[in-house]
Amino acid sequence: MPAMITGWGKCLPPAVLTNDDLATIMDTSDEWITSRTGIRERRVSHVGVADLGYVSAMRALAAAGREPEQVGAVILATASPDLLIPNTASRIQKLIGNDGASAFDINAGCCGFIYGLALANGLIETGVHESVLVVGAERLSFYLDWSTRDSAVLFGDGAGAALLEPGVGGAGVLAADLGCEPGAGEALMIANFGTVMDLSSWDGGPFDQRFDGQEIFRRAVRGMHECSMSALKRAGLEINDCSMLIPHQANLRIVESLGKRLRFDADRVFTNLQRYGNTSAATVPIALTESLEEGLIKPGDNLLMTAFGAGLTRAAAVLRWGERTTPVANATAELPPCEKSALDLIQA
Repeated sequence: MPAMITGWGKCLPPAVLTNDDLATIMDTSDEWITSRTGIRERRVSHVGVADLGYVSAMRALAAAGREPEQVGAVILATASPDLLIPNTASRIQKLIGNDGASAFDINAGCCGFIYGLALANGLIETGVHESVLVVGAERLSFYLDWSTRDSAVLFGDGAGAALLEPGVGGAGVLAADLGCEPGAGEALMIANFGTVMDLSSWDGGPFDQRFDGQEIFRRAVRGMHECSMSALKRAGLEINDCSMLIPHQANLRIVESLGKRLRFDADRVFTNLQRYGNTSAATVPIALTESLEEGLIKPGDNLLMTAFGAGLTRAAAVLRWGERTTPVANATAELPPCEKSALDLIQA
């Protein structure tokens, strides 16, 4: 029996960094950024990934009407973990108040949440766990060189989460397609972070960010199209059977090009990147949550989710939504207050 999403939630830090803000610290403008990316603002976090993930997780649990101790596994999709030892998923597990679940991180770049969705589905279908919490959370502002406009203007911080449980009435994850093009991995890479770092020569300056926008654009649209068509075929569905496309929120041009290539009407392609930028593994669960908040998903709808990210990874999943589209309850979890502006937070 496939797994279905029964709870959903998001967490966006309060500090907003606008395009006009960025124009005060680099050679750019609101018009330059918006015309090329569609992004108008993004969030900068004053807390770590575990805290962002915790709030989104508690909101997902409340939406499902479940308690933390009912979670069998916590999967954190992130490229910006607070810790490598131990994994940051275990820190989220601790914060929500669960002492017995399995917990692990996955790094598939911007595809991480969909990779996690497929893993959660497998864990539930095989009977390993009855419920799995999948969190996509990022603090990408940690990596960015705020003197470079080509990449720094694109990214933001945030988190989203979904609780998966055994499906009922035909609802659940119908199919997924996952892949990676490692030969082109250097098109999106932070080359000097990890155990490859030469600590004897690192001066604490910005990380070595490699970002080939044209190469990423070309491969992103093609990759997401291919894996979307493959997932649809596995699910036995056509494009017209899907009510909505929820794509990775990287760049408006990429989203629009993908929608046209898949022949989705523009009003069936969800976008919120204008508010948050590219939050990597968090983009899809945040977009899913906002689609539900805006009443765009109906009971029984077929949804297509797709993403493309560092690696270069690609992923797509087809889901049939269940009967409930509103939360069972609302969580009280909140981030601690932020006393600084977004510009203050990135000064270091």
